[in-house]
Amino acid sequence: MPSSTLASLTTLRLGGPASDVLQVADPDDWFELVRTIGDRQEDAPLTLGHGSNVIASDNGHEGTVAVMNTRGITVKRVDDDTMAATVQAGHPLADLVQWAAAEHLAGIECLAGIPGTVGAAPVQNAGAYGQQVSDTLDRLTAWDWDTGRLRTLPAQACRLRHRDSRFKNDPGRWTILTATFHLTRSPAAPITYQPLADELGVHVGARPPVAEVATAVLANRHRRGLLLDPHGPDARQAGSVFLNPPVTAAQAARWSAAGCPVHTDSDGQLRASAGWLLEHTGYRPGYKIADGIRCSERRTLTLTAHDGATAAGFAQALTALSAQVGTATGFTLHPEPVPVGTWQ
Repeated sequence: MPSSTLASLTTLRLGGPASDVLQVADPDDWFELVRTIGDRQEDAPLTLGHGSNVIASDNGHEGTVAVMNTRGITVKRVDDDTMAATVQAGHPLADLVQWAAAEHLAGIECLAGIPGTVGAAPVQNAGAYGQQVSDTLDRLTAWDWDTGRLRTLPAQACRLRHRDSRFKNDPGRWTILTATFHLTRSPAAPITYQPLADELGVHVGARPPVAEVATAVLANRHRRGLLLDPHGPDARQAGSVFLNPPVTAAQAARWSAAGCPVHTDSDGQLRASAGWLLEHTGYRPGYKIADGIRCSERRTLTLTAHDGATAAGFAQALTALSAQVGTATGFTLHPEPVPVGTWQ
């Protein structure tokens, strides 16, 4: 592929030159890419899906960039009610959720509207509204660059935790090629998130039809400014820029009394709302952080890039915001978007 930029491959639209971009559109293309990398005696490529949760360096990337565009869903019946759906890594996660809802298959309906690809979703165990990838993931196939072979990893070997996995902690070793989910032909999983229950007009614990839940999730995400609109004023973004910080029981009691939402994550850890902490520190939707960098018009926790923005400036803004929240509240906010490319 002709030389490109990382900016053209990411939703923030930031990032420098990418001189060698290889598109992987067919599963068999992957093995051709592996041979190419081997012939060049290169390290593992920088692998991207939709680039929706990354900050790409202004310096670009010196090696090969592999863009996963493989698509497709293969379904196998497990029993009368359960289907195993094996999905190509480049398949949009939102399209998978839409397909499952149309097939009345439960287990991923609350992931509606999350941007990015199926291959990227297990890296940070993507989740929303009390549901996450680990709830239904059965296994993955992945290329292990350390050993130079294809591996099948059962879900437990992926070490999926709250917004974490073995892939996130060992960047560059693995490229996910397919993911298999066990989905059940049944009503949706019990609703555990009060705003979603309110959106549906049901009580927490109810199990509405899958399609109704997926539609309500999209409506709620739209209202909260959580849908990635490629043509709106907040188009250049990478979603939430900070993870909700862990808190002790004493901290939870203190900050809940002050108005900060606190929830228990899937690992049983209490976490405070990063968005609320930013607003408590003085930030608001639309606030100008730095040249070309603002809080989203709809949501403080999402930063958007505009004319004049750079990747370095965006990263510096995250560092500054975290420091200011730390001074004001004592909590350390950790960035959620992953830096990619050559930063030195």
